[in-house]
Amino acid sequence: MSTQQQYIQSSTFTADGVLFDMDGTLTDSIAAVEAAWTAKAEELGLEPEEVIRATHGRRASDNLMELVPGLRKEHVEREVEKFEKSILAFADTPHSRKGSFSSARSRQSSMTNSSTRRSSMAPLTPVSNTPDIARNPAFQFSTADALNLTSYKLSKTTTTEVAVEDESPFADEEAEDLVDMSVRILPGVRKMINSLPEGKYAVATSGAKTYCHGCLNRTGITIPKVCVTADDARLLRGKPFPDPFLLAASDLGIAPTRAVVFEDSPSGIKAGVASGATVIAVCTSHTRDKIENLGAHYVVDTMDQIKVDHLEDGQLRFTVAH
Repeated sequence: MSTQQQYIQSSTFTADGVLFDMDGTLTDSIAAVEAAWTAKAEELGLEPEEVIRATHGRRASDNLMELVPGLRKEHVEREVEKFEKSILAFADTPHSRKGSFSSARSRQSSMTNSSTRRSSMAPLTPVSNTPDIARNPAFQFSTADALNLTSYKLSKTTTTEVAVEDESPFADEEAEDLVDMSVRILPGVRKMINSLPEGKYAVATSGAKTYCHGCLNRTGITIPKVCVTADDARLLRGKPFPDPFLLAASDLGIAPTRAVVFEDSPSGIKAGVASGATVIAVCTSHTRDKIENLGAHYVVDTMDQIKVDHLEDGQLRFTVAH
């Protein structure tokens, strides 16, 4: 079904440039990211599900400073690079069963906590009463272990090594339950980027350079000349502060108020709104009800709902179907 058939209304506005978030907006690496945070949480004795909720859309440096006891500032950059390499290693790993990298404890944690969104990492819940799966070597991957996962061959592992104990409801999962942790481009992104003139768009992400460039390269997206990453020395604060978008707009040579921000996460949407840009929230990583009341000017399902035209004066005209 075409965009015109799905959406009967449209809105039009002009802008001078576009600022894209990356993960969850241009690319989808959520499975690999959650696997990496699960590994890190288990290293630290924390509940993976809570760590995943608290870290989404924020800089890894901010998350690690709050997570890792005694982490010194001068060591943060090294730890971020190691962590982000682990994400890419998970992404390059052959398909695995659900639960292999996001342990059963995440699935078995109380659903009453699932609606709780924490604004900070503290306090997080130490792991307790963990199921037997946590002691199964096939499920124990530290961040360091993940760096070698590209060569990890699940096809050579026996059924008993990868299966959850018989009492687990996930022991008999079929082939369709295999998890693909590869990085993928999201719907409408290729068309959107191809519709923009060079020098009219930038990336402003909470990921550092290693992760950002790794994801873009894996999906065939050309790294734009303006690419503000979390480890940019000029960046004092990350999202939900507007600094990444303000810096990206400055590098593009446009006023923030004449920019369009594409975002998927609550923290990113808040950052975009605070920057003064026109914000388009995309329902890729969160359901509409989780992001529609955060101040975004438009909420869309995918970028397929947006058309861009070039005007003679250099402006970009956006038509949003909704």
